[in-house]
Amino acid sequence: MRSDIPPEVRSLARLRHALRKFFADSDTAARDVGLTPQQHQLLLGVAGFTGRGWATIGELAEFLQLRHNTTVGLVDRVAEAGLVQRRPNPENRRQVEVHLTEAGLEAVQALYAHHRRDVYSLRRLFNAHVVGKDGTFVPKGKPRPPAARKRAPRAAE
Repeated sequence: MRSDIPPEVRSLARLRHALRKFFADSDTAARDVGLTPQQHQLLLGVAGFTGRGWATIGELAEFLQLRHNTTVGLVDRVAEAGLVQRRPNPENRRQVEVHLTEAGLEAVQALYAHHRRDVYSLRRLFNAHVVGKDGTFVPKGKPRPPAARKRAPRAAE
């Protein structure tokens, strides 16, 4: 093993590996219930991204990191499947609110139940590390680089 590879690089690699495994498992679970991974992500965005229980197309495009027109097409397909419903925004008629239907909520809840243990494992992994002010990724308990340590203020002379 090379000794010149910093521990934060190994920690970052382990974290990225755990995330990739989580996303691969999530994609498989979505397919097992008849959804594409993007449809699953859309349902999650509607359910939780804004904290309101609904989202606009623009908010969903941001959540999914897709273009607006691509998101419109995805919402169309998920609405046709009966998982979301479009409603006009009563305060801004130019906006459309996307809401989960009962079937959409059931799908989100079923998939969350499948992922609950994985989410807690990832939380522990994230909590086991800290990110310094300089952006370095350092395992907790390891000394931070000098630039990232807080210095005590000097007493006035």
